[in-house]
Amino acid sequence: MDKIIIEGGVPLSGRVAISGAKNAALPILAATLLAPGVHCLSNVPPLADIRTFKKVLGLMGVQFEDGGHEGPPHRHDALVVDTSRLTGWMAPYEVVKTMRAAVLVLGPLVARMQQASVSLPGGCAIGARPIDQHLKGLEAMGTKITLNQGYVEAKVRRLKGADITLDTPTVTGTENLLMAASLAQGVTRLHNAAQEPEVTDLARFLTAMGARIDGIGSDTLTITGVEALTPAPYRIMPDRIEAGTYLAAAAITKGSVTIAGAPVGALSAVLEKFHEAGVRYKITDDTITLEPAGSLTGVDVKTRPYPGFPTDMQAQFMAVMALARGASVITETIFENRFMHVSELNRLGADITVSGNQAVVRGKKQLLGAPVMATDLRASASLVVAALAAQGTTEVHRVYHLDRGYANLVDKLTGLGARLRRAPA
Repeated sequence: MDKIIIEGGVPLSGRVAISGAKNAALPILAATLLAPGVHCLSNVPPLADIRTFKKVLGLMGVQFEDGGHEGPPHRHDALVVDTSRLTGWMAPYEVVKTMRAAVLVLGPLVARMQQASVSLPGGCAIGARPIDQHLKGLEAMGTKITLNQGYVEAKVRRLKGADITLDTPTVTGTENLLMAASLAQGVTRLHNAAQEPEVTDLARFLTAMGARIDGIGSDTLTITGVEALTPAPYRIMPDRIEAGTYLAAAAITKGSVTIAGAPVGALSAVLEKFHEAGVRYKITDDTITLEPAGSLTGVDVKTRPYPGFPTDMQAQFMAVMALARGASVITETIFENRFMHVSELNRLGADITVSGNQAVVRGKKQLLGAPVMATDLRASASLVVAALAAQGTTEVHRVYHLDRGYANLVDKLTGLGARLRRAPA
């Protein structure tokens, strides 16, 4: 198990390229199950979660080849996915327990194979995330759902369109039902749907394959089922959370950084809060250039479903607020247990107190390096962000979390002048 050793206090400088979005790539990989044939995907990020999801699909007979038919023959971000022949419809516990997103195969398998057996994902470090809305929607479309020794067993003769209102705008629930409805008989209306950009990216991929979807990007999706979908080449959107994390790293070190290939439109809420805090930047269609700023000012943040401030940026923003003037109040409304990074940030000298779903951050003039322990993906990122500005040496342990969501993090930060290295723990 590795650790990252960081010598802080260096302003970042230079240009960093943003990789494809993990949270778009995973549902898009699941959606390839809907259309038998060869799919050519590009901008696929080289992440541990992608490798795990490929194992899930491989258990069903899906085959993969790195590199696409277009461009360089072995382009590192291209992936050929062959779903011509499926030999199974099961996502076992051994895999689902390591990555909750594996539940995304449920909708496509029911749509194409008329059956699926998927392990219940259970909770995770940042809180319970049940799949009751997924099952409610599939049942409304005619699926018989049974729970058997920790597995969801789903069977249907033919999915039929239905009017479905989600209790909460669940992202994976919206994605599962969107995929299933694409091959259902008739019209499905999905109300209170999640509006996250990654959901929109999935919908665009489905329409490229021949799906008929109206209301893309809104909270009401109308899907007219078709008889069959066909493979289509597709480029996955850039990762807005990765871009936001480098934005935080540049801001906390008072650096001068250009973030290239960024999904600027999807970062509006994040950019607005950094602007309020005193961060100066210029934007184009796909770049964000930060300029060295003076003292930052504490601002309040409340996480919300898109287009609000994303919960996946809460920890990184909190790290920045730890060095801002005054106090800020950060309210977490999405997950009930997403302040586990607070105690570790305090080990670096931050002054953060938690009460219920609110954290009060009183800005300090300086952070000091110390050994810290990552608890989840975004907590890991917040510790790296804070360590980049801390005086002295910080060791971030359990960095395998970072491998799940950040491509080539150490190399990218080194390219911006950061002093860090990865080493065995």
